[in-house]
Amino acid sequence: MQPDRNFHGFVARTSLHGQTVWLLKPQTFMNVSGKAVAALARFYKIQPDEILVVHDELDIIPGQAKLKFAGSHAGHNGLRDIHAQLGTGDYWRLRLGVGHPGVKSEVIHWVLKKPSLEHREAIQETVQRTLKALPPLLAGEMDKATLLIHTSKPPRPKPPRLPDPSTLLITDPKTKEQGDSV
Repeated sequence: MQPDRNFHGFVARTSLHGQTVWLLKPQTFMNVSGKAVAALARFYKIQPDEILVVHDELDIIPGQAKLKFAGSHAGHNGLRDIHAQLGTGDYWRLRLGVGHPGVKSEVIHWVLKKPSLEHREAIQETVQRTLKALPPLLAGEMDKATLLIHTSKPPRPKPPRLPDPSTLLITDPKTKEQGDSV
């Protein structure tokens, strides 16, 4: 990616599966990222429904992602500005779960701080997993891409197993001798 002042960020152009793909990493503050998205879209005549915005999502746990078309900004200031700059909310979003701190007053600190190692690893695995949906995304097979992204849930941690009571040994604490099995 190369810095480009006209688009207020780092820009790359590539061809994947026979299609031109523009990548943009805005270098504006997040709450004015629409400035970069709209500048690139206007210059290259990219329609809003051809745009995929990848963003953090508090309402999804780390390790999960959701693909969505259109809708509100749901209080996300970056999406709010993209809506305003494009004049519509009719664009694609890849929502990467970062989880919620549990208390509204902690949200600003939550999204600005470095995630825990466990959350970082879950987010990285999610990014790698969602890249597998790139071919159907580029082919316009959004149902297939959505299915790939939504059904690839991370494995849930298994609760610790309790020992089978029938195999427990009872020890007499006074003599330290083992008794019968239960």
